[in-house]
Amino acid sequence: MAGEKGLDIRGGDVPKTFERFVDRYPELGEALTAMGDAVGSAGPLDGKTSELVKLGVCVGAGLESATKSHARRALQAGASPDEVLHAVLQGMNTVGWSKTVMAWQWASDQLADEA
Repeated sequence: MAGEKGLDIRGGDVPKTFERFVDRYPELGEALTAMGDAVGSAGPLDGKTSELVKLGVCVGAGLESATKSHARRALQAGASPDEVLHAVLQGMNTVGWSKTVMAWQWASDQLADEA
């Protein structure tokens, strides 16, 4: 399958709070990584598509840190900045104007940081 590898739980790939959590509960970090690997290989989505889908989920859930993380990961997986922002816009009719514009700002901030 064309899925991605699981979460890299070290090396700046996740927020510091998560790193501290995994330092305290390493078995949970290992379980999360294993689940991410299993989900990534469970179907035909490539890494870029997978990250854009995860970005959309984060928009719908209103998760700032995760929105920024998956915007960055989508870029790393080959998405263009325009594709990242277009993925965010897909939430407009489903989750509403305010939530989408808020997520658009988070993603835009992350894209600026990556530029």
